[in-house]
Amino acid sequence: MTGLCEKMEDAKSYIQSKTSHSPKIGLILGSGLGDLADDIREADVIPYHEIPHFPKSTVEGHAGQLVIGKLSGKTVVAMQGRFHYYEGYTQQVVVFPVYVMKALGVDVLIATNACGGMNQSFKAGDLMLIEDHINMTGANPLIGPNDSRLGVRFPDMSAAYDPDLRKLAHHVANKEDIALQQGVYAGVSGPAYMTPAELIMLRNLGGDTVGMSTVPEVIAARHAGIRVLGISCITDMAIGEELEPLTHEQVVETANRTKPIFIRLVKNIVNEVTV
Repeated sequence: MTGLCEKMEDAKSYIQSKTSHSPKIGLILGSGLGDLADDIREADVIPYHEIPHFPKSTVEGHAGQLVIGKLSGKTVVAMQGRFHYYEGYTQQVVVFPVYVMKALGVDVLIATNACGGMNQSFKAGDLMLIEDHINMTGANPLIGPNDSRLGVRFPDMSAAYDPDLRKLAHHVANKEDIALQQGVYAGVSGPAYMTPAELIMLRNLGGDTVGMSTVPEVIAARHAGIRVLGISCITDMAIGEELEPLTHEQVVETANRTKPIFIRLVKNIVNEVTV
């Protein structure tokens, strides 16, 4: 991770030159979920390609810009579109924005994604609170030299998804009458969707959902001392024994249908979170 702190400072300085906001909450908005950023007020919008050392988002449904401003009375920085390992970036590049968020002053990260549901009690359109994850990507963003200015060599992952934030999310969901599942997210590299045998294996290993993001960013966030809340939008059922053909367009369509409930949940969590 040689030079990462210097790159972070470059990106931080550029972002601060474009906004007067000092965000305490970070949002990563996954496939079809980027419209939440439209509710950010007094917003400063910075395209990724303008920010030093930022990669470009190449996936449909990802706008590719930072949005910084006020959401539910809190100052936030939202990634309207994320980066993925399967786009050809290293995981170190994928998580770079998380470290930049930390440099900007972010203490809490709300990471969202679209995913497939492997738990047979779930259904497409459900929201799931991530209680833990299984890293099946075959990589880790912390591989390589460790810069102690960012975090310890071996960060603890026993509570990667903050228990108090999860409790708050359940409280908000109950108050808003929003059904909220909870389970384990299995992170894979992609970009191919899983085979039936692979899905059965992941379910047997303890996964409730499967997706191609989030895990690297959460590892980096915990390395940097950021508290994490993870929320998945289950866009399709990925039951190995009953698997049907799936396209990215179907994923985005289901995420779009779930969007109003998702936005209401996240906005109310932001309103009540303490930073």
